[in-house]
Amino acid sequence: MTHPATARFHVVLPTRSAAAPELPAFVTDVRPALTDPAGRSAVAADLAGLAGALVPFDPGGQESLAVAANVLRRTRHLRVVAGFHAAAATPVYAAKLSASLQRFAAGRLGWRLAVDLDPAAARAQGDFLTGPDRQARAGEFLTVAKGVWHDGPFDFKGDFYEVAAGGFGLPLSASPFPEVQLSGTSPEALALSRRHADVHVFAEGDDLDALVPELPGLRYGVHLTSLDHVLDHVAEYARRGVSEFFVPAEDVYHLGEHLKEQALAG
Repeated sequence: MTHPATARFHVVLPTRSAAAPELPAFVTDVRPALTDPAGRSAVAADLAGLAGALVPFDPGGQESLAVAANVLRRTRHLRVVAGFHAAAATPVYAAKLSASLQRFAAGRLGWRLAVDLDPAAARAQGDFLTGPDRQARAGEFLTVAKGVWHDGPFDFKGDFYEVAAGGFGLPLSASPFPEVQLSGTSPEALALSRRHADVHVFAEGDDLDALVPELPGLRYGVHLTSLDHVLDHVAEYARRGVSEFFVPAEDVYHLGEHLKEQALAG
């Protein structure tokens, strides 16, 4: 039986900077550059007491781990998850970069691995792997990243990665490994989550009654595409065991000052 879960809200941060509206030619533009919308939204979410923020993987946007590093620097309590593609770097490099960030951010960094990319977007990133091999590679990626996070020697030989006598020493190995968030509804995606995820994130409309029993022992999240009727959605999902709610960042004030407290009270 699934029990009601306490709601924790996470904002999905923008990864692109909108261009400022054009001014007439006779007006001197002294407006500050809109270069850090993610940082501003994250600071607002931190002050509002929200649980976290997601910097999604965006093939056409800014690099998520770099944005996450800036957001971690600008906030004190917010947990920040960076979404990235397994082909973006080797697991050893991603782990070392993240271990370094964890030291500066008191262990607040998490990972959202983007596995089921649109094939055209994947090829544009230089990745031509398709089908279930993507989940197999993601599994090896996480196995290697977790393996080298601790003292070595760590050895691994798989279909996609090979490591000989790897492993971090102190101080890199002292920080916690990033919380791992995964998604997807295919049998391969569910199997990957069972092996490696801390949180499995669903989309609105996914059949949670069928999928949640396939993922015992995990926390569950869902992306809400709008704040309209959000309290009704939160109550409905919480009854089915969902505790993590990912919402758009357009109205952090309204979410923090009103909806969060009502959801927690309900």
